[in-house]
Parts: sequence; structure tokens; C-alpha cells
Amino acid sequence: MSINIEEELFKMQDLKYRDFHANLMPTVDKNLIIGVRTPALRRFAAEFAKTDEAAEFLKNLPHKYYEENNLHAFLTEKIKDYETALSETERFLPYIDNWATCDMFLPKAFRKNTDKLIFQINKWIKSDKTYVKRYAIGLLMKLYLDENFKTEQIETVARIRSEEYYVNMMIAWYFATALAKQYEAAIPYIREQRLDKWTHNKAIQKAVESNRISKDTKEYLKKFKIRSDS
Repeated sequence: MSINIEEELFKMQDLKYRDFHANLMPTVDKNLIIGVRTPALRRFAAEFAKTDEAAEFLKNLPHKYYEENNLHAFLTEKIKDYETALSETERFLPYIDNWATCDMFLPKAFRKNTDKLIFQINKWIKSDKTYVKRYAIGLLMKLYLDENFKTEQIETVARIRSEEYYVNMMIAWYFATALAKQYEAAIPYIREQRLDKWTHNKAIQKAVESNRISKDTKEYLKKFKIRSDS
């Protein structure tokens, strides 16, 4: 028996959650948000992935609803073969229209192939599509600020100049995380104000809000905030 995806998603609808979540995603038409909580959608994805129809669903882009895109992301995460996961991600990224879908998925195959993935990241980061670029920066933050870190990566992120809020917010998030994990490499970019003003200040704000950064370091970082009249 075939599965009606929309019907199944609407069975899990939570209207209060829909209204709350819609306020966090101004780029998405509220009428295209069903209101399915992420844990419930992940459980559904885990079962749906076992069916033959899952592969067919992945072929059917674009999707209509926000939750359909998230379901697509969760199914892509489960692909074990690196090249297949990469090609499916590449095909899906241009259809992402919000920060939440962009940030919520990371194929397990990527974690095991960071040496190959970095070449694709360097391609995506040059994209003129907001969420393709944001996804690339997010991967550098999630996968390359520990044992895979190289100084040229932080330089690549620092050089990005964008008019897009959701790109600049991810750059700020990246630098706040870098200050927690690769402080000696990251702090010169703050001291020397090598980011644009808004991103610089936002990176400091997010670092100060972080539980991974010491109180003394937070006080030190605050000294570098650029005043609005500067």
C-alpha cells in the first residue's frame, strides 16, 4: 500500500508549534508549514527510510511543505555511501529556503570522509545561493574545528563578504565556535577586526553567550566590540 506523505505529516500536526516555529522562519510562507515537531518527524523518517517509496520521494523535488524538505534532509542523512550522499545533498541544497532545514542535517557518510568532503565544501562556499553557502560554512564549523582544523579554513570563512543575513549569521556562529575550539587561530580575526562590522559584533555576542568560553575570555572579547558610531 502506497504512503501518502502529506496525509501522514498532517496526522502529526501541532498547530501551536506551527505558529511558534513560523515566527522563527520569516523566509517561509506560514501556509507551507504543517507544524510537525522534529523528534516525531525523525521517527517517521526512520520508518519511511525502510520502504521502497523513500527513494522515489527523494527524486521528487521540489517539495511543497517545509516538513517535506526536512523529511528529505533526514532521509539523505541515512545514506551510507559517501558518493551517493554527496550527490543527493548537492541536488537538494538549491531547494532549501530557510536556516532550519539548512542546519539540521549532516549525512553520517560526511563525518567518515572529511578528507574528500573538504573539496566539495570549498566549491559550495563560493555559491551565490544563500543556503548552499551557509551549509558549507556550517560544515566547516561542525566537522573542521577539531582534529580536522587547518588555518586556511578559518581564513576562507573570514574572507566571505555577503549582504545575506543568514550567511553572515553563520559566519558569526562559526567564529564564536572557533573562539571556543581554536582560540589562538581565531582571536587575531577579532583583535584585528578582519570581519565586517555586523558579523564581528555578532561573533563576539555569540561567544559571550557560549558556555564553552571562560568568563575571563568573555570579558576580554567584549573590549573588541565595535561601537555603532565607529
